[in-house]
Amino acid sequence: MKHEVVFAALGSGMTIIFLMLVNYLTSPNHTWFLYPSFVLILWPVSLYFFRRNQYTIFVLFVGFVTILFLSVINYTETPGYPWILYAIFPIILWVILTFLGKHNKKMSTAILGSASTILYYAALNYYLSPGYPWVIYPAFVVLWWPLLLYCIKAKQYFRLSLYATLLTGVFFIIVRIVSTPDTIWEVYPIFVMLWWPLSMYFYGLHGKKNGAAVK
Repeated sequence: MKHEVVFAALGSGMTIIFLMLVNYLTSPNHTWFLYPSFVLILWPVSLYFFRRNQYTIFVLFVGFVTILFLSVINYTETPGYPWILYAIFPIILWVILTFLGKHNKKMSTAILGSASTILYYAALNYYLSPGYPWVIYPAFVVLWWPLLLYCIKAKQYFRLSLYATLLTGVFFIIVRIVSTPDTIWEVYPIFVMLWWPLSMYFYGLHGKKNGAAVK
């Protein structure tokens, strides 16, 4: 195991040095070697932690290195706009959920995680790009987290189809209002979504009738 990690570290280091030299000899105005270097650094690190079964430490290290890498790219490429703020939160949330272990499957964790995600991106939307309420898109995605967790744990699959259809319908209506208020297009995807709870309902009804007939 030790020799494999050493080999991976030496291979990554030499490759990074080679790419750095090629970068500065051919295109010194653009530091593109940072992108493959990020992946090459993760090779020996992942090998080391996976061999030791230290997955939480690996996630912590990868999260830190990813934030550091994106911060450097943000500062060197586009210093006038802090887009790194959009990426920091999901990385930190990933690390927190990993350290929570079995507790990340709790309903309270899902609700708190979804609410904090929506509030965080709502703040970014308000302060960095207030022209369009794009927060509705990440909000729609993270609301599926507690919804799926609740219905699957309770084995309420018909309720899942109802709640999911309602959530998706509200999402399409809001998107239409803020994006194309003069065109009522949301009826088409909502109509398609309605087939999900309807099919679930009639499938359950058909199953109950067959069960009664057998009795």
